[in-house]
Amino acid sequence: MVHAWFDVTAGVAGDMVLGSLLDAGADVAAVQQALDAVAPGSVRLETEVVDRAGQRGTKARVRVLTDDPPHRTWRSIRARLAEADLDPTTRDRALAVFGRLADAEGATHGIAPDDVHFHEVGALDSIADVVGSCEALRLLGVTSVSASPVALGSGRVRAAHGDIPVPVPAVARLVVGWRTLASTGTPNAHAPGHAHPHAHPHPHGHEDDPATGAHDTPAEVLTPGEPGELATPTGVALIRALADVCEALPPLLVTGLGVGAGGRDTPGRPNVVRVMLGEPVADHPATDLAELRANVDDLDPRLWPGVLDACLAAGAADAWLVPIQMKKGRPAFTVHALADAASRPRIIDVLLSHTTTLGVRESPVTRTVLDRSWTDVDVLGQSVRVKVGARGGRVLHAAAEFASVVDAARALGVPEAEVAQRAAAAIVAAGLVPGVRHPQ
Repeated sequence: MVHAWFDVTAGVAGDMVLGSLLDAGADVAAVQQALDAVAPGSVRLETEVVDRAGQRGTKARVRVLTDDPPHRTWRSIRARLAEADLDPTTRDRALAVFGRLADAEGATHGIAPDDVHFHEVGALDSIADVVGSCEALRLLGVTSVSASPVALGSGRVRAAHGDIPVPVPAVARLVVGWRTLASTGTPNAHAPGHAHPHAHPHPHGHEDDPATGAHDTPAEVLTPGEPGELATPTGVALIRALADVCEALPPLLVTGLGVGAGGRDTPGRPNVVRVMLGEPVADHPATDLAELRANVDDLDPRLWPGVLDACLAAGAADAWLVPIQMKKGRPAFTVHALADAASRPRIIDVLLSHTTTLGVRESPVTRTVLDRSWTDVDVLGQSVRVKVGARGGRVLHAAAEFASVVDAARALGVPEAEVAQRAAAAIVAAGLVPGVRHPQ
């Protein structure tokens, strides 16, 4: 399994996603074959190594080979993708991306998605960005995708309908449910890639040059000091349709890295999308719990062990006492218990009924745990229970359960300290030492 994580904290455009995947090792000729299957003889994919604020990256350039690319509806694009000789995975991903775009544009303009005319998004270079990115993912063996929060930019830009705010309407709809950033860029930064920095069903009022593929001119920023538009609908749709979750870099055994460059080089702000490829590594995610606690200064101390046992029996992940000093110098204890959502009501009942407290406080906490397992070792013919903690398939520590040590010592008629020492030696003899591979 290969996971791809996209860093889009500097913005995103379709050509930047494609460039990052080509930089990560996707074969340009193989991607070109997929483009020819959808638009035969219409586009040629080229790459160039460029510098973006001191970072090397790959710029994907789509040369449009026809003088008059047709405008297309989502219905016609869907039919073209369905008929093309594409790998099913590539086709399904591309359909999902364009479907997102059509839904966003249709909602923006109050029309059915099938009736949206993609003058810019449906242009050949953008079809190439979408299909090329989806095919590149397949060629790299990517089976799952996630991405960072996306930088959208800020300010206002000039578009076909005049002065509009950033994010433009389609992008604003596409990022619903996704974490976003404004910008950490420099003033008057450019849009990251295409001259059609937002996918709109009407022209911007300028023409790309089909002979040179010069579609990197940004929309005019109308608000000095603002970066303008940093994310295009094509780029955002690729992320939203392909990524399962918005997250920081997940635990990976990294096997590849790609850097895709945008159309302009902005001083002080690398205009790139990065993709990191790797094998997912088992993590130990933090568990959401509630810490329940109460201060008690008038409970018979002999009752506390029973209170803690009752909390554990009610489902507490842990329970403990902390000695404190309350008002007027009174010695007291704070009783603590960790509870999940299911056990929380039961543990609250225990604290209210088994102690003299008049109330229980709580606060959210997270807990990260090791993989745990149990095994037995022999001590003078008695079985002693051992708890093993491991992470990433390797033992971190192993220790005898003290209750089991007590039982063995009682059965043998020897001191508990002797059984504990012999158990520690038996654990080492069994190979349960830090760093070894977990036996289960």
